[in-house]
Amino acid sequence: MNENILVEIDRERCIGCGNCVKVCPRQTLSLVDGKVATTGKASFSCGHCEAACPRRAIRVLPLHDEMGTYRTFNANKQWLPFGKYDIARLQRLMASRRSCRNYTERAVDRALLEDLVKIGTTAPSGTNSQRWTFTLLPTRKAVNAFAFHIGNYFKHLNRMATNPFLRTALTLFGRSELATYYRDHYESVKQALLEWEQEGRDRLFHGATAAIILGAKPGASCPMEDALLAAQNILLAAHAMGLGSCLIGFAVAAMKNDPSIQRSIGIPAEETVYAVIALGYPDETYHSVIRRKNAELRYFE
Repeated sequence: MNENILVEIDRERCIGCGNCVKVCPRQTLSLVDGKVATTGKASFSCGHCEAACPRRAIRVLPLHDEMGTYRTFNANKQWLPFGKYDIARLQRLMASRRSCRNYTERAVDRALLEDLVKIGTTAPSGTNSQRWTFTLLPTRKAVNAFAFHIGNYFKHLNRMATNPFLRTALTLFGRSELATYYRDHYESVKQALLEWEQEGRDRLFHGATAAIILGAKPGASCPMEDALLAAQNILLAAHAMGLGSCLIGFAVAAMKNDPSIQRSIGIPAEETVYAVIALGYPDETYHSVIRRKNAELRYFE
């Protein structure tokens, strides 16, 4: 959260409508002698005031124009009012996006990856901290190098998991994770590692030619939620751009337990990784959207 008040006000343009005062979440602004002024002690730098001003009299200085400019498409910068979008089109996009596990060898242009990051940052974040980080793996070679480190971690984990005495001892001390892993994942991971070594078959990234790793710097109020909200934006935008995508949970787990993996791809130790997204041009086609499992509804009145 940026506690500094970095708001520039053009008093000549200001008409004193009070729209900015009404939407400010930190009570940073107020009307003084019929014009808006910064009278609070802190600011989220969220941009609500700038977006609400009909005369463009306010500018939030920490916000960058470049982050709203895209290289692969022209963005419409006019605010879309509540209820003015086709909900059926939005639902169709959400339901059509599926986890892709078959990719062509076509490379993903870096401009697309950078635009996806910008779209990711349009997600909400707790106290508007925007402490998220994005590490781009722009080539198949880079994805393979990352996958190599992930594979080594799981080789080591599989060796540990085959020790029944270790599994039992850890369980007795209240740490049943290794036993659960052995029961649920050991065989499939073992097979995947064999296929990688003997056939070159990629069961982790499925042949994706790019990836985006989402993390967060210290200081965010809810960093995991922030990163995952940004990830959802990226997943939907990737589908709209013609890309397939897949969240790679095994990579996140490996990085959580082996900090050397994070260091190997240049992510600082103080950052925490929350999502890894495989990206590429899909080599698969679907003909309909699919149903979902029943949602459990609960009301409290």
